[in-house]
Amino acid sequence: MKEDPGFYDYWPYRDRPKITWPGGARLAFWVAPNIEFYELNPPDNPHRKPWPQANPAVTGYSIRDFGNRVGHVRQMEVLDRYNIRGSISLSTALCDHHPEIIEMCKERNWEFFSHGIYNTRYTYGLSSEQEKAIIRDGMESIYKHTGQKCAGYLAPALSHSEETIDLFAEVGTELFGDEGGIYTCDLFHDDQPTPIHTRSGKRFVSIPYSLEMNDTIAYVVQKIEPRRYGQQLKDCFDRLYEEGATSGTVMCIPTHNYQVSCAHRLKAFEEALEYITGHSDVWVTTGREIAEYYRDNYYDEAVQHIEQRGAA
Repeated sequence: MKEDPGFYDYWPYRDRPKITWPGGARLAFWVAPNIEFYELNPPDNPHRKPWPQANPAVTGYSIRDFGNRVGHVRQMEVLDRYNIRGSISLSTALCDHHPEIIEMCKERNWEFFSHGIYNTRYTYGLSSEQEKAIIRDGMESIYKHTGQKCAGYLAPALSHSEETIDLFAEVGTELFGDEGGIYTCDLFHDDQPTPIHTRSGKRFVSIPYSLEMNDTIAYVVQKIEPRRYGQQLKDCFDRLYEEGATSGTVMCIPTHNYQVSCAHRLKAFEEALEYITGHSDVWVTTGREIAEYYRDNYYDEAVQHIEQRGAA
């Protein structure tokens, strides 16, 4: 592993070229529901165990099954109420396991982007050819079942390799030209979109996908209560909305239908959505729309600014 894989340049937040989102919005807001499929007895990976307990991992498997049976419908109804189109981080095997979920999302014109095939099969230890085959399989599955040309990627269980971005960009181009493989959610380095280096030279973007606002991080890692999570979402929005008056920012809420949609947690999430969407100058959008708008309007200017700064 290199000390720095070189995905992006250091680029201080202050004095960048100004971003203005459509309609003059100061903040681009998107919600990324992780709709996943976990296997009860997945193939062994020597680098990581999918379940902390010995198989069969009935408790872990069943709460995730609850998410697809109950939680997804709850969350979808809440997002409908606030006219939010989800950007689905999709375990693409769900297309075969639960096609009814895919149909509900298609009816609402939600975006589908790839989160690997299963969330119990990782990138760790794979060859380039194996990882490329997984990426291709996911993109082809999304297109087959939804008609969408997959634009974004989040590695399964965040098992990102040094080649993931390059492989995703290249497969996207092979399958769909400039419409496929244009953004990553696997880098957590900024509150604005940024240009990303690819070995193919493709114009590729990282868009903010917040681990700190991720409901699994909040509830499982930080072990905070729902009302505190709801307040964190509001506090995050307030800061980004204030800074967005100078140059447009991005706020993402990554969710899991077996976390945020539990009966005792959903109210806090709903109140945060009501607060955020109640502000003016907020572009409620999808991951793809953010990436495409930035690529088409600010990417070249950003690259030029970074190069000039480096030369200086």
